[in-house]
Amino acid sequence: MKGGNYNRFRGRHLSVTLITLIFTTIILWVSEKNPSITTLLTGQDQFTWPSSEFFFEEITAEETEELVHKDLVCNYAKGQWVADSRRPLYSGFGCKQWLSEMWACRLTQRLDFSYEGYRWLPNNCEMPEFERSAFLRRMQDKTIAFIGDSLGRQQFQSLMCMATGGEMSPEVEDVGKEYGLVKARGAKRPDGWAFRFPNTNTTILYYWSSTLADLVPINSTDPRSNVAMHLDRPPAFMRKYLHRFDVLVLNTGHHWNRGKLTANRWVMYVNGKPNDDSKLVSMGGAKNFTAYSISKWLDSQLPYLPRLKAFFRTISPRHFRNGDWNTGGSCDNTTPLTEGREVLQDQSSDEVVEGAVKGTRIKLLDITAISDLRDEGHISHYSVRATGGINDCLHWCLPGIPDTWNELLAAQI
Repeated sequence: MKGGNYNRFRGRHLSVTLITLIFTTIILWVSEKNPSITTLLTGQDQFTWPSSEFFFEEITAEETEELVHKDLVCNYAKGQWVADSRRPLYSGFGCKQWLSEMWACRLTQRLDFSYEGYRWLPNNCEMPEFERSAFLRRMQDKTIAFIGDSLGRQQFQSLMCMATGGEMSPEVEDVGKEYGLVKARGAKRPDGWAFRFPNTNTTILYYWSSTLADLVPINSTDPRSNVAMHLDRPPAFMRKYLHRFDVLVLNTGHHWNRGKLTANRWVMYVNGKPNDDSKLVSMGGAKNFTAYSISKWLDSQLPYLPRLKAFFRTISPRHFRNGDWNTGGSCDNTTPLTEGREVLQDQSSDEVVEGAVKGTRIKLLDITAISDLRDEGHISHYSVRATGGINDCLHWCLPGIPDTWNELLAAQI
């Protein structure tokens, strides 16, 4: 009898142990396939193993913290600039097919190009080296769209140069007509560009929308008409073509000033009528309202567009010293990283965009703090022709800092 009881007890003990092992294995397998299941467990439960003689060692608190830090925490904007002799990613003398002459600093009177020899190294993120063929293969049958101001245009031109290696690429097709991106009569340039790489059917496009607000002439028959600037409505181009995009990068920031508002005859509208909300009278209030409104609208569309990855890029920093662009401000430094090489902060320096995308499906493309360390990379007073004039401490030399923005984008797609 004793032997029988003992055997039954041992059998029950082994059964419980076996069941525990099976249950634990299932939980671990499911959590790997569906990481969101771990959110159903408390922090303690996620990292506590069932008691059993079959587990040989216990994971310490320090090891757990290290695993969590390594696997779950990834802030691409936290890290440091490091020297890299393999830079730049394309020739500063080439890429004339895509790069605006005024931004190609190798073609200007500038003699120092040390700003080209650095890459960004995040602290806790995998960021593979950018390789154009591999990138285009990843983007096969996909469309990448940039919508924003002239800094968005710089990022677009940078990516075109990166994707072609800065080489003449006659096989790349101009498909702007597909998106209505054609130069209007009397216009200096079209509202944007779209190009397709036929080998991978990859399209890269840019649309100019400096505020991300919808702009509609109040009187369409009068070319001098004021323009309704709908703060709560995304651009018509974005609404029309959003379903064709696989990657979308938005940006805004530097056109939110009274000078631009007056020069463009923009009149703020909300709810389809002239704004009467005193909180939106200030440019800062209007910019914040628009960033939040557009993010909310875009987030509402993403469930219907499961393949679309949307990013809101933070503002590119200005580096005017001793004045602004029209009052003698300059940025003459040519020595890299004089203000430091490392970013340690967890939060973005662009609180508006960070707040606008918080709680949405839109990803933050945070470039502000890392670019703030690179004041030597601006156009400055250099120009293609030796003429004196205004310093450009807003736009960047290309190749240059916007290439890093695209490396961060490629790593997060």
